[in-house]
Amino acid sequence: MIGTILWALVAGAIIGALGRLLLPGRQNISVWLTIGVGIAAALLGGVIAAWLGIGETAGIDWLRHAIQVALAVFFVWIAARVTGHRPTDAPRRATR
Repeated sequence: MIGTILWALVAGAIIGALGRLLLPGRQNISVWLTIGVGIAAALLGGVIAAWLGIGETAGIDWLRHAIQVALAVFFVWIAARVTGHRPTDAPRRATR
């Protein structure tokens, strides 16, 4: 049980980080949100791969991982839009 949770955190961090790296531009979201997005993408990607019949293959499951990373890119994009954080180096408008 503890091993499964730790593995989900590690895999989520890696998949979330890959999603952020592949998404062009700057995403001002927290590390914890990135890990959460990665965990969600890994779980949903695994379900989709199993539904397509490619969840378990001999060797490395490249297609499953590609689905998971593609979902991570999409989820990071959504998270960056929903949280609405502005980059810290963005100029602020003067209010009158």
